[in-house]
Amino acid sequence: MGRIAFYGGSFDPVHLGHLEIARRLTAGFELDEFVFIPAFHAPHKRENKPASPFQRFAMLSLVTESEHNFRVSTIELDDPEHPYSIETLSKLNSGMPDEELFFVIGADSWQEITTWRRWEEVLSIVNIIVVTRPGIEITFEHVNEEIQDRIVDLRQQTGDVSREKGVGAAPVAAQRAGRGAKEDDRPRIYITDSVNVDVSATAIRKLIREGMDGWKKMVPEAATRFIEKYGLYR
Repeated sequence: MGRIAFYGGSFDPVHLGHLEIARRLTAGFELDEFVFIPAFHAPHKRENKPASPFQRFAMLSLVTESEHNFRVSTIELDDPEHPYSIETLSKLNSGMPDEELFFVIGADSWQEITTWRRWEEVLSIVNIIVVTRPGIEITFEHVNEEIQDRIVDLRQQTGDVSREKGVGAAPVAAQRAGRGAKEDDRPRIYITDSVNVDVSATAIRKLIREGMDGWKKMVPEAATRFIEKYGLYR
């Protein structure tokens, strides 16, 4: 059984924070693969004239080609009529019945998770890794007790979830009650601060539009060359 994490987003553009998340989680969770899933489009960003799906896929491919554990999936680009996470995760889960799957989301997404389509199913179909971000508070009151019972808070710990610990690592509620870690095999929701980056694609696009060079320190070199070659975000 392999361990595979999927990380969805617009990646508009891919930046060093995205790669740092992939590297840290691959090491901390002992992942066999880390898969980036670029969305076909980001409806809330249409007015900003984002890069095309092909351009964002190309940048991701360029910056991950030297990382043997990383790959880029076209699952959402190939089916733009079904852009919701629950649909993507359902396909992945049914197509990989023997793999241990994780879905990576940011702290902002976690705080807004109840606005997602069929959000309770999203949190129940595969394991979830919530990556904290400076300035965004993580709370649990917005999800129901059944979901709270599956939360494993790894913040301020030296490691994440090794194969020895397994997905059965004790959730917060079980720790409080003194119960064992392997009473059930329900998917877990891991909260980790192993990645502490504060890089924003929105800020990068703004710097490019304003003709400032500071954005180049936040973007991998291959993506920087691509952005300059095709005059993106100007």
